[in-house]
Amino acid sequence: MKTFRSALLTLFALPLVALAETPAPAAAPKPAVQEDCPHPPTPADAKPAAGWTLTRGEALKGAPAVTLARLLEKPQAHEGKTVRVEGQVRKACEKKGCWMELAEGAKGAGVRVTFKDYGFFVPLDSAGSSARVEGVVKVTELSESMAKHYEAEGAMVPRGADGKPREVQLVATGVELRR
Repeated sequence: MKTFRSALLTLFALPLVALAETPAPAAAPKPAVQEDCPHPPTPADAKPAAGWTLTRGEALKGAPAVTLARLLEKPQAHEGKTVRVEGQVRKACEKKGCWMELAEGAKGAGVRVTFKDYGFFVPLDSAGSSARVEGVVKVTELSESMAKHYEAEGAMVPRGADGKPREVQLVATGVELRR
């Protein structure tokens, strides 16, 4: 009887010991839980480190360079032409990054940069960056509601002697930003 019990114990105990020494299979990773925002995650390059160069839109193609001061001085001479302008980003749209202002100082006229076909944006914290932009120059009169919209977002909208909002715009095909 003792031998029968020993044999029975061995028959059931050995597989249990073998199973105990085998590591359990790894559990499948749980899928990430999306809390509430249906938008894709912010790209890693949205907030690059200091000294970065960030390109949006098309690569710059070498359009004729025009200084920001010259463009603001005689915008009609460049209207409808593709140019490359460099300057400091004074302000950028803080909601989507769908526009930015290039200016030489905190006050005074600047150039509003929008993006061709609304096809790309700049980081929301682009203010203070250096920018190189290629695009088509437009001299435009804004509607009062559009001027108020820009001003509500912190932009400076120049007004002519008649009080109408007018500005120089650059519809960019490509942008490079540096800090």
